[in-house]
Amino acid sequence: MALSRVVGRLIGVRQHQVDPGGGGADRVPRPVAAVVVGGGIAGMSAAVVLAERGVAVTLLEAAPTLGGRLGAWPEALGDGEQQNEHGFHAFFRQYYNWRSILRRIEPGLGFLKPIPGYPILSAQWPTEEFGRLPPAPPANLLALLVRSPSLRLADLRSMDRDAALPLLTYDPVRTYAELDDTTADELLASLRLPDRARAMLFEVFSHSFFNHEAEMSAAEMVAQFHFYLLGNPEGLAFDCPDEDYATAIWQPLARHVEKHGGRVLTASGATGVHRDGEGWRVATTDGGSHPAAHVVLAVDPPALAALVAASPDLVGRAPELAARMPRFGTPGPPYAVARYWCDGDVAADRAVFSGVSRQPTLDSVTLYHRLENESRRWARQTGGSVVELHAYACEPGVPAEELAERMRRELVALWPEAADLRVRELRARVEAQAPAFTPGSHAWRPGVRTEAPGVYLAGDGIATDFPTALMERSAATGIIAANHILRAEGAAAEPVRSIRPRGLLAGRDTPNRQKAT
Repeated sequence: MALSRVVGRLIGVRQHQVDPGGGGADRVPRPVAAVVVGGGIAGMSAAVVLAERGVAVTLLEAAPTLGGRLGAWPEALGDGEQQNEHGFHAFFRQYYNWRSILRRIEPGLGFLKPIPGYPILSAQWPTEEFGRLPPAPPANLLALLVRSPSLRLADLRSMDRDAALPLLTYDPVRTYAELDDTTADELLASLRLPDRARAMLFEVFSHSFFNHEAEMSAAEMVAQFHFYLLGNPEGLAFDCPDEDYATAIWQPLARHVEKHGGRVLTASGATGVHRDGEGWRVATTDGGSHPAAHVVLAVDPPALAALVAASPDLVGRAPELAARMPRFGTPGPPYAVARYWCDGDVAADRAVFSGVSRQPTLDSVTLYHRLENESRRWARQTGGSVVELHAYACEPGVPAEELAERMRRELVALWPEAADLRVRELRARVEAQAPAFTPGSHAWRPGVRTEAPGVYLAGDGIATDFPTALMERSAATGIIAANHILRAEGAAAEPVRSIRPRGLLAGRDTPNRQKAT
C-alpha cells in the first residue's frame, strides 16, 4: 500500500460505508414487478440489483441502444462499420458503486485498463501533470503545492487562506448552507490565485462537471473537489474499457439482467406514469403498457421533467416533485463531441487522454486508436488515427460541425502536428442533457425518494447526502432506488459505499449525516 494511503487511512481517508446492505431475504419472498425507465448507468444499476433479488424488472430505454451519456452505437463509415460513442468517460477508482455493478460482468474488472498520466494542456503555459501525484490526501495536496509549476510559494503567501478553507472543510450540510448561493467563479476569485493557477488547477476541473464556473454553485464545486481530490483515497488515476461501451458494458449487463429474469427493451420510451390500482402503469411509445408496484425514473433532467408533466396521476401524488421539475428540467449548457477518423497520427508521446485549459471551445482530447481495440485495429489497417474532441460546456446555438472545426483548430494550437492529419470521416454532435448545478439549486434538487408511493428517481442530477458525482452518482442513486424497493418487499439491500464523508479540516461539531436517501 502506498505510504500516502497509509497516512490517509489514519485520518479517515478511506472507503466509507453509506449503507451496509442486507437486512432481508436473498430474494423477494413474493412476486413483485418493477419498471425502470432509462437504460443508462442509473437505470441499469437499479435493474441489475432488482433482478438479482428476484424482482420481475422491465427496463425501458427510449433510444435504440443502451447507455445514455455512456452510450455507443454502430456508425457506417466509408470503409465499413465502426462503433461511435457519446464521449470519453474516466472510470475513477473511487467509483465504488459503479465498479460493483461492473463486477457482474467480470469480477476482476480486467476489461478496465489503466490510463497513464493526466496532463492538462494549455496554449499559454507548460503542461501540468496530475497523474503522478500520490493517491491519497493530504500527501496529494502537499505534492501538488510543491510540484506544480502553476503555483509558487509566493502565490500561497498572497492567497486568501480564509477563502480557501471551504475546500478543506467540506460538510454535506454546512457547505451547501454557506456556499450554495455563491457561484464557483466568485469563490475562485476570492482565493486571489494567479491566473495561471486558477486556469490550470481549478477551471479545468469545474468544466468537466458540464457547467460554467459563472453558472455553477460554489458548494457543488467544493463537493466535487472533495470527491475527486481532497477526500479521495484512490487518487486521480483512472481506467477505461479496452472495448467500446456497447461491447464492454451494455451488452453484458443486459444479458445479466435477462439471465436473472428481467427484460431489457430498447426503442421503448416512456410516455406517462399512471396510477393502476395500488401500483403504477408505464405507457410507452411503442404502444406498450407495463404495470408494476414500483417505478424507478432514471432519465436525464429534461426527459424527467417532460415525463412528470405528462403524468397527471404522478403530479397529483407528488406535487412537490412536480413543482421542482421546471427548474430541475432545465439542463446545463450544451456539450459537443466530435470524433475524427484521420489519415496520419499525432506524435507518439501524446497522452491517450488530455484535459485542456483556456481554449474557447475545446476541453479534452482522447486518442481512441490508443485506447480501444476496435479503433486500434482500424488504425493499424489504415495507418490512421481516431481522435475525439470534447467541449463540456460550449456556446449555445452553434451547429455541431462548426464546433468540431473550432475544436480542431484549437487542437492544432496545442499539438501543431495535428494540422497534418487528413480527415476521412467526422461524426459530430451537440446536446444539452447534463444536469445543471446552478447557485441555489441544492434547495430544490430532488432526492431518490418521492412523495408518490413506489416511485423513485435516479441519475447524476439527483441529490445524495454523501460525496459522489457523474457516473458514480448515477450508479449510487440507482442502487439506492433499488434498495428502497427491496426493503419494502422484505429482501436484502445492496451495500452502498463512498469516500471520506467530510473534509480534512471539517470540525467535529457537526455530526456525520452521511446516509443513503
